[in-house]
Amino acid sequence: MKEDISNADFVDIVNIIKLQYGYDFTGYAQASLKRRIVRFMSCAGLATVFELKYQLVNDADFFNRLVQYITVNVTEMFRDPLFYHTLRTQVLPKLAAYPNIKIWHAGCSTGEEVFSMAILLHEAGLLGRTRIYATDLNPMNLEKANMGILPLDNMKDYVYNYIQSGGLGDFSNYYTARYDNVLIKKELRKHITFFQHNLVTDTVFNEFQLICCRNVFIYFNRELQNHVLQLFYDSLSPRGYLAMGIKETMRFASIHEKFETIHAAHKIYRRKG
Repeated sequence: MKEDISNADFVDIVNIIKLQYGYDFTGYAQASLKRRIVRFMSCAGLATVFELKYQLVNDADFFNRLVQYITVNVTEMFRDPLFYHTLRTQVLPKLAAYPNIKIWHAGCSTGEEVFSMAILLHEAGLLGRTRIYATDLNPMNLEKANMGILPLDNMKDYVYNYIQSGGLGDFSNYYTARYDNVLIKKELRKHITFFQHNLVTDTVFNEFQLICCRNVFIYFNRELQNHVLQLFYDSLSPRGYLAMGIKETMRFASIHEKFETIHAAHKIYRRKG
């Protein structure tokens, strides 16, 4: 695949996806999305943009493979351990004041960071009165997450992250090893609801005390970032918390004055009352 994607072709591709399948990528950072589409074309053996458009129009399975490829799936349990340590010490004690706790993980990928949150809540004695809503654009990610099955080879790194986050127990108690995989314990998973939600087009569906959306904003342009931050503001209870990725910020967002910074390095904010 040597052919680059012109701006006009890029607009055509995004419009085909929107009209044919209802996925709106118009607010995604164009340069990053272009690169991922070009890499996908190479993997799919497509020599021209015309072939890509033809396949998108005529083959829904092809579109599903494209979405799986271009939606970012980099994740791990207790990713950025010091962030989880801050949640453990500064945020969860505040959430303990609520009789029922609702948490939204937006852009949850295959569930590793959601399971991490469930472990934190369990160790804080809060999981029994918490419901975690975990959403993603990619239905294949959600299917994997709902199964609760992770590669056994990843556990060594996850144990290290867990310890660095201030883990209080034996990490192996939270899963059962099965051949080359592990199954996250049902006692954790039963408090999690996975379902599809599109941050671009879908609206508020509940009120939350904590929203986690980490390492998603870096793929949005400024306009879409503002749109999604407004959605999160409207979805938070007064004094509710918002957690973003360590490379992300709301400093330049139009709504930033409605939040106070709880931890600048770990990008934890709180909606002003």
